[in-house]
Amino acid sequence: MFDKVLVANRGEIAVRVMRACDELGIGTVAVYSEADKHSGHVRYADEAYNVGPARAADSYLDQEGIIETAQQAEADAIHPGYGFLAENADFARKVEAADGVKWIGPAGDAMEKLGEKTKARNIMQEADVPIVPGTDPVDDPERVKEFGESNDYPVAIKAEGGGGGRGMKIVHSADEAEEQLESAKREGEAYFSNDSVYLERYLANPRHIEVQIIADHDGNVRHLGERDCSLQRRHQKVIEEGPSAALSDELREKIGAAARRGVRAADYYNAGTVEFLVEEDPERGPDEVLGPDTNFYFLEVNTRIQVEHCVTEEITGIDIVKWQIRVAQGENLSFTQDDVEIEGHAMEFRINAENAAKEFAPANQGKLEVYDPPGGIGVRMDDALRQGDELVTDYDSMIAKLVVYGANRDEAIARGKRALAGFDVQGFPTIIPFHRLMLTDEAFVNSTHTTKYLDETLEKSRIEAAQEKWGTETEPSEGDEDGEVIEREFTVEVNGKRFDVDLEERGAPPIEVGDVDTSGGGSRPERPGGGDSGGGGGGSSAEGQEVTAEMQGTILSVDVGEGDEIEAGDVLCVLEAMKMENDIVAERGGVVNDIAIGEGDSVDMGDLLFVIGSE
Repeated sequence: MFDKVLVANRGEIAVRVMRACDELGIGTVAVYSEADKHSGHVRYADEAYNVGPARAADSYLDQEGIIETAQQAEADAIHPGYGFLAENADFARKVEAADGVKWIGPAGDAMEKLGEKTKARNIMQEADVPIVPGTDPVDDPERVKEFGESNDYPVAIKAEGGGGGRGMKIVHSADEAEEQLESAKREGEAYFSNDSVYLERYLANPRHIEVQIIADHDGNVRHLGERDCSLQRRHQKVIEEGPSAALSDELREKIGAAARRGVRAADYYNAGTVEFLVEEDPERGPDEVLGPDTNFYFLEVNTRIQVEHCVTEEITGIDIVKWQIRVAQGENLSFTQDDVEIEGHAMEFRINAENAAKEFAPANQGKLEVYDPPGGIGVRMDDALRQGDELVTDYDSMIAKLVVYGANRDEAIARGKRALAGFDVQGFPTIIPFHRLMLTDEAFVNSTHTTKYLDETLEKSRIEAAQEKWGTETEPSEGDEDGEVIEREFTVEVNGKRFDVDLEERGAPPIEVGDVDTSGGGSRPERPGGGDSGGGGGGSSAEGQEVTAEMQGTILSVDVGEGDEIEAGDVLCVLEAMKMENDIVAERGGVVNDIAIGEGDSVDMGDLLFVIGSE
């Protein structure tokens, strides 16, 4: 058994992995950026090490730094969680080659084969797994047009290294081919350092069904049932559940068997998820299921633990993270496929710091004034935050996962309603009101929704009404007025390792933020102020109107040059944030006097982007 595991991640998934380690008697090591030095995963771990500034590229994505920290901490293994480096085949190989450190995940070679979509499609096709009609990599708009003419529009352009809708663009006509091809290639390069893209026939209204697998080094492959992840916004999952209420038992078995064939053909081991698109019958009623002759197609393999793995754990009783660790140590699976029993029904609700009534806009600041999660029978919380914590906005917006379990889907929905009604979060908006709405929504309750339901069918006014009715966010408090007791937490770092010291004083004046640096790593620079208007924040200077970033993200393209004359509504740049492209547009006409950013730059909220002078 490993003695100590470094978790190369943050937030709730880092805590989830550490809990599994605790139960196995394994010590835990956290890594954290400057932005996360007071975060929950740091508090939970046995040891914690600072690996760099807030920018992920300089901390959580620093491959050499993570490995060196593992060796410094004398950790036996690295668990990547999900996101960041979890699906990076090069990082997996570096860990595999490092002295004294093992990789808790699939082999780097298997990750590479299944991580690039065209390679994965070829493997699946050879294993007799159905695939959507598509192509090898393309870089010519004419190829897109030819594919559309022969397979009908719309056509999906997909990044080879993509996933979760990132790097995917939809072409509805030949006129869009060039623009969408360039956009898909740009996203592929930005997200995955790979601008290679391929084409697929676009399925108009599919269900998203994924199969959890676990495999050992001796070729034993088990599937742990399926999850239905069809409720999505812009290809990002919002609610996941298992098993799917839409599948017949015969179809369920066919999809599970296909997943096992494909994984075995790739010489894959450890945990993973095989995702499929299932063609929905638009005439299917709420009490009907999709039969064994229904078409289903391979979508992708996620070569890591999934956000929604908790659903499978609840309906199988199998701790997937523990099995990841055991397989990495060379253990064989102790159960057969026939031993896997699916019992009851589970649902997972992603609790994101977003305002669903404002196009799911992420909160850009806040403090957990109140954090009172639900409990009781059939309720599981995976989180890392606690009341009083500041919201860290440098990364994704998910702050917790609520999972409910019932004997059947109706009971799971009832428990979801109870749990969400009792989930009190104040200090910033969350999508709890949206989840409460969905548990009363006819299409979701009847399980007749598809992946397009939220984007194309659900009325936005219903989301706005739910937010107004159930939203509980408050403005940040001004703090304790009586000021009799001052609590101070000092963080000291010695050779990068974190030590916390808590002091309590009576009658002492509070220390203003920024006055003292107790982290040992230097304070972060202040951000310039920004407005809250239009496509970007705004202010004025002697040189003209300032356009500032309204959110943290990465500049994908700069679409104007200095001296260009622009009109109101013109796109100035494209900012990627929260896995979506955002056009930053001019609020008024003028001349571009100054450009403060370039393609590929990371920006924080309030950073200066452009200065627009008068015409």
